[in-house]
Amino acid sequence: MYRVLHEQYPYAHCELDFRTPLELLVATILSAQTTDVGVNKVTPTLFARYPDAASYAGADRAELEELIRPTGFFRAKTGSLINLGQALVDRFGGQVPPRLKDMVTLPGVGRKTAFVVLGNAFGQPGLTVDTHFGRLVRRMGWTTEEDPVKVEEAIGAMFPRKDWTMLSHVVIFHGRRMCHAKRPACGVCPVARWCPSYGIGETDPDKARKLLKYELAPGAERPPGTPEPAAVL
Repeated sequence: MYRVLHEQYPYAHCELDFRTPLELLVATILSAQTTDVGVNKVTPTLFARYPDAASYAGADRAELEELIRPTGFFRAKTGSLINLGQALVDRFGGQVPPRLKDMVTLPGVGRKTAFVVLGNAFGQPGLTVDTHFGRLVRRMGWTTEEDPVKVEEAIGAMFPRKDWTMLSHVVIFHGRRMCHAKRPACGVCPVARWCPSYGIGETDPDKARKLLKYELAPGAERPPGTPEPAAVL
């Protein structure tokens, strides 16, 4: 199933825009309870105003709140970013530490956030067990675990460590584009033949194709090499 999903989404990647580990860490914190698209609308101005950990540590709370307000829960996120900046300055010389055990000690940073940064900014394999990932691996019958750490352990044992980061991207891409929470597009899913949950969504290929989102949506421009979603055989 992973091989076929990888063929469907060979271009899968982190959809948060960033240039540095700090920018990705901040963007990931902001992505809680909102979309990556929404975060990417806010971060260009945010990153220009706060280019390093020290600037977050010394940020004016009201100004920072206003900048990130569109991402939701902006007061709590502002507190996390200010405390994050202070912790980085005080304990890590203003740099994001490239080790899981250090990163998870930072304010607002759990294992999911840490693996996003480690996998995409530092090139260290990690499984990002977000809402999409957990939902899909259970739906596809890969595990019955609900706890994110147990999901991480179960799925990590099934795949080579070198594949973990791309596996996360591919599964998350599939969840956002085709295997939606409420109405999955089963009728055009490339792994439907192996999926124990086939049929919980729209099975008619024409109707299912209309449910596709992002670059797979009808009429959208697809990246080169993107397979055309086909009817389930």
